Amino acid sequence: MYAVIKTGGKQYRVAEGDVVDVEKLPAEEGASVDIGDVLMVVDGDQVTVGEPLVAGATVKATVTRQDRDKKIKIVHFRRRKHSRKQMGHRQSFSRLQIDKIEMK
Repeated sequence: MYAVIKTGGKQYRVAEGDVVDVEKLPAEEGASVDIGDVLMVVDGDQVTVGEPLVAGATVKATVTRQDRDKKIKIVHFRRRKHSRKQMGHRQSFSRLQIDKIEMK
C-alpha cells in the first residue's frame, strides 16, 4: 500500500516505513503529524484517485529530524563587465518517518 501526498508545494510517493525529507513543518522532533492532503491511495489492485483529494484519507508520520540541507552556491556572472555576485542558500527540511496510511 502506498499513497501520493502533497506538502510544501511538492508531491511525494510514500509507503509505510518510508523516510521522506519534506519542506520544514511547524512541529518538534518526535511529534506526530497528520497529513490530510492525500492525492492518491493504491492498495494492491484497488486505486483511489482524489478529485483533487481523497476523502477520508490521512497519512500519519513522526518527525524524526529538523535540520538544514547542504549549502548550494549561487553565482551571477556577467562576462566582460567586471561583475560577479556570489550567494549561498541552505534550505530547511523536516525528516518524516511514515507510520500509517489510513482510509476511512
